[in-house]
Amino acid sequence: MEDFYHIADKLCSDHSLSIEEYESLIKNYSPEAAEYLRKEALALRKKYYGNSVYIRGLIEFTNICKNDCLYCGIRKSNLKCQRYRLSPEEILDSCNQGYELGFRTFVLQGGEDTYFTDDILSSIIMSIKEKHNDCAVTLSIGERSLESYRALHRAGADRYLLRHETADPLHYAKLHPSFMSFTNRMECLKNLREAAFVTGAGFMVGSPFQTPRELAQDLKFIEDFKPQMCGIGPFIPHSDTPFADYKAGSAELTCYLLSIIRIIKPDILLPSTTALSTLSPNGRLNGILSGANVIMPNLSPLSVRKKYSLYNKKACTGSESAQELDLIKKDFAAAGYEIVVDRGDPVS
Repeated sequence: MEDFYHIADKLCSDHSLSIEEYESLIKNYSPEAAEYLRKEALALRKKYYGNSVYIRGLIEFTNICKNDCLYCGIRKSNLKCQRYRLSPEEILDSCNQGYELGFRTFVLQGGEDTYFTDDILSSIIMSIKEKHNDCAVTLSIGERSLESYRALHRAGADRYLLRHETADPLHYAKLHPSFMSFTNRMECLKNLREAAFVTGAGFMVGSPFQTPRELAQDLKFIEDFKPQMCGIGPFIPHSDTPFADYKAGSAELTCYLLSIIRIIKPDILLPSTTALSTLSPNGRLNGILSGANVIMPNLSPLSVRKKYSLYNKKACTGSESAQELDLIKKDFAAAGYEIVVDRGDPVS
């Protein structure tokens, strides 16, 4: 553990490590190591955000996707997927319900559905902003052109989350079909910055073929790219994908990496994701207790929630439901955290 403490202390003081040092932290994971970094992560999160936890209303508005990512349950080749597409009216109605519940950020997430052109999306975004001008709109709808990103930002979208999934090009090629390009994914992230979005990246933990080296590269990418948001979660297999028989990632390692990311970039907006809740009943709270400060309860219509099946047994009801916000507030208050009615913008 002596080597671990030396590297951990360097991370805490410099907020920067080499890839080899990040790899050593990952290889030396233990409950004791996690607790050591967790305390530092919580101190930094409290310094920048206090005990506030920001809520985002997640609206999964289409599960139609032109892509064929090997790990994803809504991939184009999954013929068992029950497809749906919300109308603009249904999306706005979800936002209206969310506003009444106390949400001030709406996350529009979907597959790469070519029906949603810039004009259609811009109209939806402008309608949301016209109705709720004190709210932020976050998009998570994949790879588009720089011109498209600029158009969506002009329409009023504030933030964009595009998970890079892995920062290693060879690993990326093992997770995606040949027509998808690691180079293009990285170019899209740069273009989101160019289009003036508050930009988020992120990666899977424990995805097929992943080693500590690839995870270390992900951490170094977060350090270098400096996204304002970062969404990570454990890989969970879906039964109708080529990776159906692969082992799920570790919730414990994911929480450890949340702590490390908080230390790398202390002011980052860091969600505790649905995938953590899917693996563990207390997964979302454990993420907050590891340094995360954002949760995204589901605002999608109940009729479609189970159809947005990115992985097996995805949590979408109960405490994952936006309609159970009082229960969520109670659970977090018991742990010393406050769910706040706020846009939850980054502090820097």
